[in-house]
Amino acid sequence: MKQQTLNRLSVALAVIGVFLLACGEQALSEGQKVRLPAVAGQFYPSDPKVLAKTVDEFLARAAAEQTSGPVLALIAPHAGYEFSGQVAAYSYSLLKGRKLERVVVISPSHIDAFPYSSVYGGDAYATPLGNIPVDKEFGKKLAALSSLIQVSTRGHGEVQGRSEHALEVQLPFLQRTLGQFKLVPIVMGVQTYEASRALGVSLAKLLEGGKQGPPLEPDTLIVASSDLSHYHPYDEAVRLDRATLAAIEEYDYFNLSQNTERRIWEACGGGPIVAAMIAAERLGANRAKVLKYANSGDVTGDKSQVVGYGAVALIAEKPAHKEKGPRFSLSRQEKDELLRIAKKSVETAVKERKLYQVADPGFETLRHDRGAFVTLKKKGQLRGCIGYIAPMKALYLTVCDVAAAAAVEDRRFQPVSVAELGELEYEISVLSPLRRVTDIKQIRVGQHGLVIKKGDYEGLLLPQVPTEQGWDKKTFLEQTCVKAGLPPQTWQDEDADLFLFSALVFDEHTAPESPSPEEPFPRGPREQPGQQGLSLPRP
Repeated sequence: MKQQTLNRLSVALAVIGVFLLACGEQALSEGQKVRLPAVAGQFYPSDPKVLAKTVDEFLARAAAEQTSGPVLALIAPHAGYEFSGQVAAYSYSLLKGRKLERVVVISPSHIDAFPYSSVYGGDAYATPLGNIPVDKEFGKKLAALSSLIQVSTRGHGEVQGRSEHALEVQLPFLQRTLGQFKLVPIVMGVQTYEASRALGVSLAKLLEGGKQGPPLEPDTLIVASSDLSHYHPYDEAVRLDRATLAAIEEYDYFNLSQNTERRIWEACGGGPIVAAMIAAERLGANRAKVLKYANSGDVTGDKSQVVGYGAVALIAEKPAHKEKGPRFSLSRQEKDELLRIAKKSVETAVKERKLYQVADPGFETLRHDRGAFVTLKKKGQLRGCIGYIAPMKALYLTVCDVAAAAAVEDRRFQPVSVAELGELEYEISVLSPLRRVTDIKQIRVGQHGLVIKKGDYEGLLLPQVPTEQGWDKKTFLEQTCVKAGLPPQTWQDEDADLFLFSALVFDEHTAPESPSPEEPFPRGPREQPGQQGLSLPRP
């Protein structure tokens, strides 16, 4: 009898020991390594029934959007479910009824920094709803494509008592909508453009499998985990988040990357978003659709310091879809106001050596973030030209900044003198978003400007340059490379990105109404040196 009691006690202790082992950060279950839930009970319910009910209720309240093509990637927020769960549900509602072989979830790292993207090397990721098997073979193949991707547990485990939440909180939504699937969990330890590009291009290569064009029903989905702005007053958060979401909608991931790295815009998962956009684009995505936007103030009512959340789908439009031309336009009054600001900014910089304190001119269009250049001419000759390529500020603030810089900081010329002010001619070029060139047939000489990016090298030429120089398309491509300090044939390199843009150009004498969206933009200023910082103090 005593022996039976001891045997039962031994079994009980063994069961308890297994249970305690399973509560660790990672555990061996039947010889497998499992990444166990780290934020259940904090960011989302730990009870499986409550969790399933919570997610299902979010999904029921999120009306599924109609899409005109397959969804290749999603962007979803990762805050506590009470704050961002309803917004996330708008992304995941698109998955109802779908069957997928795998899902690649890309997360930022909030608690650890390391110089690569970490693909989890274990066997499964767990939530209270069960284990999700990791596609280890896919992860190994992915890591083999770039030195900036590694199979690792870095970013997936605990650091000083904290564990990453941004990837984990996406999983219950996937489990409730998809059921069974394989997971490729990736945490980005660094979010530079180079790291995002390496991950996005590698994902596309692996998923494309040598096929041309997107599959009609892709078997792999990419999810980028990211919140938007953090801890700003409500109205400021909305302004910042609208700029970020506009760049995503315009598919301008290059400027999105630049501005999030510089903290001009905010998205804690900016790198994952850019990587997902790059991968989806190369797999056939040509449209980003914002499904829902809200912030924590909409939930709590406290609008003093809020966090922004967005749900976005990256879609491969049907072949019948015709890409529209640039939709941006300015009225004559808006153009006149920008020219007035440019002139006043130059006069203030030259006479007082400070930056003009410009007031909001009251035009909503001029409040939108846009890249722009101001060109100064004297007797028809270039006297200065500087601008912001990226949409760093509201358009009227950008024009104020770069006009002053063109007058006193263009290093090719002596600063403009007071005696010259009356002789200056002003020309403003407002830049469209950048789009990657996927086929050089897309480039229209005289309409499009080009930007090339390879590693640390970057160069830009304006739309009118090839026309003025008498270049054909091939020479235009080669000279853009030369402008960046690269060999002329670099535009053909696999590790180089080529972007095109248009410019809406006007001056004091020729400021007609903007062209219709289907017409080419007018020609831009003669030269476009790189974006420069301003040393003029504000009053």
